[in-house]
Amino acid sequence: MKKMIFELRCVMEIRKANSNDALGVAKVQVNSWKTTYNNIVPDEYLEQMTYENREKKWKDIILKQDVFVAENNKGEIVGFSNAGEERTGKYPDYKGELYAIYILKEHQGKGIGKLLLKPVVESLKDKNIFSMAVSVLEENKSRLFYEHLGAKEIDSVRIEVLGKGLNELVYGWDDIKTIF
Repeated sequence: MKKMIFELRCVMEIRKANSNDALGVAKVQVNSWKTTYNNIVPDEYLEQMTYENREKKWKDIILKQDVFVAENNKGEIVGFSNAGEERTGKYPDYKGELYAIYILKEHQGKGIGKLLLKPVVESLKDKNIFSMAVSVLEENKSRLFYEHLGAKEIDSVRIEVLGKGLNELVYGWDDIKTIF
């Protein structure tokens, strides 16, 4: 009986975001960065991230890209994802790119990541894009999520965040139809 109650409490609605969701998406991004990247990226960078500046960016992004949100039974956005065409041009075998997938720390490890990845994959397939790349900091444990779903490491890139050198791993799926 306890298991059933838990499952009922964890019901998530996954839906396409609209402009009214920008603040909720911004809060997830800022809060996720502050928990995920603490002690990885410089504190100064994390301190510069605010709900207000992120909300403005997300209002614009939501109008131009497919963004999906995970909403709990209280109507709160607890995660989001978005994707589109691969942006760098460095990976011609990977036409799509997972731009972002963030979930609040207290909701991680509950299957929400997979739920948020499904509409991204469907959106890319609707655009006749069947391969996808994603970049993730090497120190970010979420890279294991991508590995678990069959992504293979295709590149390693050295980046700099406020003077701190970090390794970014690029993963790819040759065929996104095989993810699920």
